Amino acid sequence: MSSFRVKGGLKLKGEITPQGAKNEALQILCAVLLTDDLVTIHNIPNIRDANKLIELLADMGVKVNKIGPDSFTFQADDVNLKYLETPDFLKKASALRGSVMILGPLLARFGTGRLSKPGGDKIGRRRLDTHFFGFQKLGAKFEYDAAQEIYKIDGQNLKGAYMLLDEASVTGTANIVMAASMIEGKTTIYNAACEPYLQQLCDMLNRMGAKITGIGSNLLHIEGVKSLSGTDHRLLPDMIEIGSFIGLAAMTQSEITIKNAQIDRLGIIPDTFRRMGIKLEFRGDDIHIPAQDLYEIETFIDGSILNISDAIWPGFTPDLLSIVLVVATQAKGTVLVHQKMFESRLFFVDKLIDMGAQIILCDPHRATVIGLERKNRLRGIRMTSPDIRAGVSLLIAALSAEGTSIIDNIEQIDRGYQYIDQRLNALGADIVRLD
Repeated sequence: MSSFRVKGGLKLKGEITPQGAKNEALQILCAVLLTDDLVTIHNIPNIRDANKLIELLADMGVKVNKIGPDSFTFQADDVNLKYLETPDFLKKASALRGSVMILGPLLARFGTGRLSKPGGDKIGRRRLDTHFFGFQKLGAKFEYDAAQEIYKIDGQNLKGAYMLLDEASVTGTANIVMAASMIEGKTTIYNAACEPYLQQLCDMLNRMGAKITGIGSNLLHIEGVKSLSGTDHRLLPDMIEIGSFIGLAAMTQSEITIKNAQIDRLGIIPDTFRRMGIKLEFRGDDIHIPAQDLYEIETFIDGSILNISDAIWPGFTPDLLSIVLVVATQAKGTVLVHQKMFESRLFFVDKLIDMGAQIILCDPHRATVIGLERKNRLRGIRMTSPDIRAGVSLLIAALSAEGTSIIDNIEQIDRGYQYIDQRLNALGADIVRLD
């Protein structure tokens, strides 16, 4: 287990470029299984989750070549389906939640799929019902071996169908879209997710020869085609990392410019941070955050306490609520953070309370944060990162705190943020990796 030793209280300054989007990468990498032609993907982040998925694809027989610092080619012209039955496959797939999205391509192209229960962040129950509901609507038959936690799916007779999803699951929608892209008939998905990353996937599939309409809405139409060809694709910058850098600048009173942020794809993220009192300047496609001595949380028009909650796109992404919560600890004012989707994602607040933050954990989904207005700085402590987003939130808290902090289990942070210690140190931070 590795740790970060973080010296707090330093003001950062400079430019930083966000990595490629983690959540888009996992979808796009699975999509290479849909064709036996060459697929080139650029801006892939060098993070654990993406690297593990690339390794899994290679073990399945996909030819993988690194052609640049963040660019790879993939060719799935000799996929070894027998590998899916091996303990090695089940073990590696279970270590990565994104592995569930190989099922759609496997069903579309080969008519079969097999997967052990995928892992991922321990942030509460993350059900897979939407994925399997969609596959069943298309005609798939599956069984779940509860003893071994293995899903076995027969997709030999898939046909297009109409479906109304029980939730607008991003990965579920992606999986169903990939499955529907190469089967007979027309598929209509209502209550589909419409995040920019899913739009990117649909645009990529259309370049490969798919027939998908309604992109960007919650009503998708997919006309199945017999085969798909290769393509060249570039990932968006990671909106969660962009939001993390905005929060970092505010907490540490730093002047930071986020380069090439593709602002038009960020939705309400910038405005949400502005409601926290953080000043943002758009300079072309860059976001400049000036150093602020103090930022004040807005109230609602009637004067009541601001409530920031997560919602499906174009609402505020749940992955940034942890950042909003930690940023609020040094603001002027009070905010209620309402994490609707995951019942364990706010449990890291006990570490912030130990650091001196004023937070009331109302229940597993809601926390009220009373800002300290910088009258009292957080203090450095030893703590453990429970998941990716909480881990970065604790890192931001440690960078703003008085004294030195130790953050254990930083493998969680490495799953979603590439070279985060090196990149922040280049701005003036003092983060030492301890192995």
